Amino acid sequence: MSDLPCWLSLASATPAPDDCVRDWLSEPGSLTLRLTALAGGDFSVRPLLEEWQALRDDECASLGLAPGTVGWVREVYLCGRGGQPWVFARSVVGREALQALQLDLEHLGSRPLGHLLFSDKAFGRSPFEVCHYPAHWLPAEVARAGLWARRSRFQRGKVGVLVAEIFLPEHWQAVRAEAGKS
Repeated sequence: MSDLPCWLSLASATPAPDDCVRDWLSEPGSLTLRLTALAGGDFSVRPLLEEWQALRDDECASLGLAPGTVGWVREVYLCGRGGQPWVFARSVVGREALQALQLDLEHLGSRPLGHLLFSDKAFGRSPFEVCHYPAHWLPAEVARAGLWARRSRFQRGKVGVLVAEIFLPEHWQAVRAEAGKS
């Protein structure tokens, strides 16, 4: 059995996610804005890792790069109320693409990447791919099997930034709590 996830279109995902999960996986706008609304404004980004490293094979394939290409990797938690991690996000871009895009990803810190990508109208976004994210790719404190993830490429010309977002159980607890209020 392969340790690599099988990224599929949302329509091809099996078993199919329930309506609530599907709604979040297919959110076409800024996930940051939607999480901020869910958190009642108590939203933050907690950087975990920002460094140059060899990209994973599935990332290279999605970006059209040779296996083992070195790129910029940014891993963060998107946090809701009280700094609780709700989403683990991993964004990657090849070195040449980063230079061509002239994005200052190396100094984002606690600022959301989504604000940068959504503010530049030259970026197009690929359709979402979804999977159950491998637990061993997650930080140890949140590592669980079977968590839903989505990813898409933000493309400008021939270069792109690949953004994967993995929804943690605490996010779904907040969604259920909010749904219970209505």
